[in-house]
Amino acid sequence: MRYRFVPQVIALAFVSANLLVCAGNTTPRANSAQGAPARGAGLVLQEGEGERRVRRNVGKGPFILKVDRQNGGSPDLVMGYEDLAPGAEIQAHTHLVADEILFIHRGTGVAKLGQQESPVRAGATIYIPRNVQISVRNTGSEPLGVAFIFSKPGFEELMRDNSVLEGQPVTPISAAEREQIRKRHSWHTVFPP
Repeated sequence: MRYRFVPQVIALAFVSANLLVCAGNTTPRANSAQGAPARGAGLVLQEGEGERRVRRNVGKGPFILKVDRQNGGSPDLVMGYEDLAPGAEIQAHTHLVADEILFIHRGTGVAKLGQQESPVRAGATIYIPRNVQISVRNTGSEPLGVAFIFSKPGFEELMRDNSVLEGQPVTPISAAEREQIRKRHSWHTVFPP
């Protein structure tokens, strides 16, 4: 009886070993067409690595796009990370075509999912189905570290339009420009009036 799952364990070990070998041969590279890993090769990114960007909205912090079509070549998944400063928030919005998962890496805050408000702290997971409004506010005294994962691409392009690559000049976004950007991306994300 105790050997019942041996074939599955062996198969899992084989797959895991192959994934580790592939992952071990992949190093983070620049986001250029020449330096990007081949599609399907995967990525291994350490903390702080990825496409580092700075928001043009006043008072909003930097973020990192880690996996998407441009970073790793994923046709479906989008993953990134950001630290919300004490008192900062992810304003209320709704994704129309993708589910999202937020994983709280560190800090404390409050998440409002639909009409339900819940405290969150390190280790919390927030699942946001498409068409459900979400907002998150840092209520603590340290940064609120948030990893975000989307089931479909789209939101990362809105984030790029609202930001610049780290090291580039940061020009504030005008109200008219913000409205144009939101309109252009309204097929996947909407904000309350």
